[in-house]
Amino acid sequence: MTKIDFGPVGVALNVSDDDSYVAEAAELETLGYSSVWLPGGELDSLERLADLLAATRTVPVAPAIIPPDVYADDAVAAVYARLERTHPGRFIVGLGSPHRPRQLRALNDYLDRLDAADPPVPAERRILAALGPRNLELARDRAAGAVPLLVTPGYTAWAREILGAESTLVVYQLAVADTDPHRARRTAREPTLRGLLGVGGYADNARRMGFSDQDIAELSDRLVDGLIGWGDETAIAGRVQDHLNSGADHVVLGDDDQPGAIEVARQLAPRLAKTAG
Repeated sequence: MTKIDFGPVGVALNVSDDDSYVAEAAELETLGYSSVWLPGGELDSLERLADLLAATRTVPVAPAIIPPDVYADDAVAAVYARLERTHPGRFIVGLGSPHRPRQLRALNDYLDRLDAADPPVPAERRILAALGPRNLELARDRAAGAVPLLVTPGYTAWAREILGAESTLVVYQLAVADTDPHRARRTAREPTLRGLLGVGGYADNARRMGFSDQDIAELSDRLVDGLIGWGDETAIAGRVQDHLNSGADHVVLGDDDQPGAIEVARQLAPRLAKTAG
């Protein structure tokens, strides 16, 4: 499978009611970020992706992720076909199923329907949310690669081994731009980590990475420090570089709601330009 060229570092923007995130996407491109993403939980309309493509010139735009139980395959295929005509080569279809029994089979079936669409959504333009080995194998075999969330650099190296050298590995790294350890960890814990680790797949993956049930239940400092990039520009850029050194092709920064994705991006841009280079 041909890798997707996302470049080194992108940013996931928070959707705003006033559509200011569209202007922020253009600013991200100017700042030197190499992709723009929208979190799946904020994707209330696929048209938001079209807006980001129209606001930017060359960078790839992707959702992380489109939930198949919310958007039917024919709707996704239609949007892909339209955006491929208007912005060829720039729209990447990020997909992922809920953490529940038989979700792998359901996602496989969904991918079958995307393959059969007219025109199809090709595997090389799809990327899958994946954590466990079976999901990573599916991402390797039926998409261009995987985008895991809440992972350590050690996990990144492990995922690269499963995906192989030819698949794209994008790490979605939550970041808190705060040098006060107590405040930064508190920001990370509530509500983000508390909510995500209440979902079976994320908790299972935390155990896979060596965190204990107590770490997960208490959202221990060890767990927060392992999963969240926090601190000043140097510290967060260092976490990005750790993932790149461990086998990631691309790192997407999410801001964990403090102080806002665009503010974090502005702070980090000079340092990340040096890191990624």
